[in-house]
Amino acid sequence: MNGEFAGLAAVVTGGASGIGLATALHLAARGARVACLDLKIDGLPEPLHGFVADVTDDAAVRAGVAAAAERLGGIDILVNNAGIGAVGSVEANSDAEWHRVFDVNVVGLVRVTRAALPHLRRSPHAAIVNTCSIAAHAGLPDRALYSATKGAVQSLTAAMAADHIGEGIRVCCVNPGTADTPWVRRLLDQAADPDAELAALRARQPTGRLVSAEEVAHAIAYLASPLAGATTGTVLAVDGGMHGLRPRARS
Repeated sequence: MNGEFAGLAAVVTGGASGIGLATALHLAARGARVACLDLKIDGLPEPLHGFVADVTDDAAVRAGVAAAAERLGGIDILVNNAGIGAVGSVEANSDAEWHRVFDVNVVGLVRVTRAALPHLRRSPHAAIVNTCSIAAHAGLPDRALYSATKGAVQSLTAAMAADHIGEGIRVCCVNPGTADTPWVRRLLDQAADPDAELAALRARQPTGRLVSAEEVAHAIAYLASPLAGATTGTVLAVDGGMHGLRPRARS
């Protein structure tokens, strides 16, 4: 198959829906062999390979990564995309919920990376891309817990890039703005006025619209590509300009 990912094998966590599925399909279309790790893999389209794994379960992660590596013939690219959201200010969630969200969004990433590193070390084009968020560096209302986990992911990305550059493993992250994903749509459904909430989410992004899962997938593919061999430790915002632009309000 043609494409810059021809001959390479990629593992995408949270790959059964949203940004993860869009990324897996995009990598496959550009030549990669792709395995998706997720809690449920029913209905995963061809040519993707699916493996059930809960990122909070170290044994399940190690088994899933090993099975994926065996099916694909190795691992060259890891996309750490699995994650969950949280709503509320710093006082809104219990200790148990803080531990649960950190366990998925941060320690889950650690577990998967730890299991994949022996395979990545054998690759001449090894890359890790972590799905982070604009919430890592922009203060968003009612996102205290979620923002804390994504701040940790961004810091961890830089530390991992430094740790593994000598092994030829590049590590970067993407910071999407509010993306049009199933999770965001579920949040909208829970709002008192879903239409008004959607309008507010669109308005806070300078482009005036939500980011698409496909746009984030293209950014992940760029960072993972062998053509980006000089790019590591990079944080790539895919947020419609939200990280730095302050345009005048539309009249």
